[in-house]
Amino acid sequence: MRKKQAQILIVDDQEEILFSAKMILKKHFETIFTTNSPKKIFSILNENEINVVLLDMNYRIGFEDGREGIHWLKEIKTFSPQTVVILMTAFGKIDTAVEGIKIGAFDYVLKPWHNEKLLETIDKAVSESRKNSKKPLVEKTEKRYFIGTSQKIKQAYSIAEKVARTDVNVLILGENGTGKYVFAEYIHQNSERKKEAFVHVDLGSLSDNLFESELFGYAKGAFTDAKTDTAGRFEMAQNGTIFLDEIGNIPLHLQSKLLHVLQTKTVTRLGESKARPLNVRIISATNNDIKAEVKNKTFREDLLYRINTMEINLPSLRERKEDIVPMAHFVLDQIAAKYNQENWHFEENAAVYLEKYPWKGNVREMENKIERALILADNNTISVHDLDILDFEETPENEETPLSEMEKTAIEKALFKHHGNISKTAEELGLSRAALYRRIEKYDLKNT
Repeated sequence: MRKKQAQILIVDDQEEILFSAKMILKKHFETIFTTNSPKKIFSILNENEINVVLLDMNYRIGFEDGREGIHWLKEIKTFSPQTVVILMTAFGKIDTAVEGIKIGAFDYVLKPWHNEKLLETIDKAVSESRKNSKKPLVEKTEKRYFIGTSQKIKQAYSIAEKVARTDVNVLILGENGTGKYVFAEYIHQNSERKKEAFVHVDLGSLSDNLFESELFGYAKGAFTDAKTDTAGRFEMAQNGTIFLDEIGNIPLHLQSKLLHVLQTKTVTRLGESKARPLNVRIISATNNDIKAEVKNKTFREDLLYRINTMEINLPSLRERKEDIVPMAHFVLDQIAAKYNQENWHFEENAAVYLEKYPWKGNVREMENKIERALILADNNTISVHDLDILDFEETPENEETPLSEMEKTAIEKALFKHHGNISKTAEELGLSRAALYRRIEKYDLKNT
């Protein structure tokens, strides 16, 4: 039997699973890679043309809700959008796997699997991978960016196009949900580095003890679970762009370590003494009032100077009302395409309500409401009731609320709404649990 030309990566923390899956698949597919650590995925993707990743959803004892698998799925789709991902899950965790499919997974298989079903699913995924490889990336890139006509957003994108042609470090400022990730990716895609990696790091979700190992990597034996040499995110972004999201949430004692990397343009893995040269474009983002943090001595002034050679402000939707309705149509088209559906539209009177709604969560809130509405609506028509934009508290237009106060208020309301449930609150706010805990401590909301 002739093997199919395909490269498959299996990711699971159990060696017996890796061995068993490899034995089955290597009879049918040309090259099989395995790793017991999801942190090694990106170096393997960097060095090989992987068609399909078979990804387990749990990696730590005691954490079996599948959230790790969802995290690594998002990371893979960010790092390599064309790579096809199949999730592996136990029978009782199917709901999480279905959530993964909504995010971008191709399919899921249950453990223990039936060999025929496993082979059939991977065979379909390989075919999907070949389709993806034929899709022109330029068309996809151009389609996903909505700029709009407001003066503030046009000015921001005009600056982005200019700085993209250089290698200066960029700091993106803006409220939660204004599209800082998409904006950073736009700069990367319009730069000379666009064919190299774009690596996203959510600094707000990194605990203090993981900060150095995640960003800088580590040598074998550097700590108890360091079983092999592992590159950090900076090395993964070599010759490309690293996007340091939520940089305003780095604790003060760790800021000096990041500053050293930016100053020397080198990185030293934990457990090593050898400094490795870096050629990486730095884009950072925060929704914090970073200059106020410098004034309050919670953020280093010298680090701010390093990251904001060029500072770009992204306006909230309240500041670009003329873009709200066109953006809603753009988002609807994108979400309908995601579900392979066509001819969706809003009911006639929706525009008035779309413009009146305050959109405190900005584009992210709009995407969430429209996706939910598309799932609930009938006859390809989305009403204002489907969108759930009728009941809200109006804020006087001349009332300017500081970003930090707005964030604090949003967190207080969400915590109250979910009776202090951290997971549900974090999900509503679009934050990781770790990032939410940081903000609760920052705003002294422990007794909320």
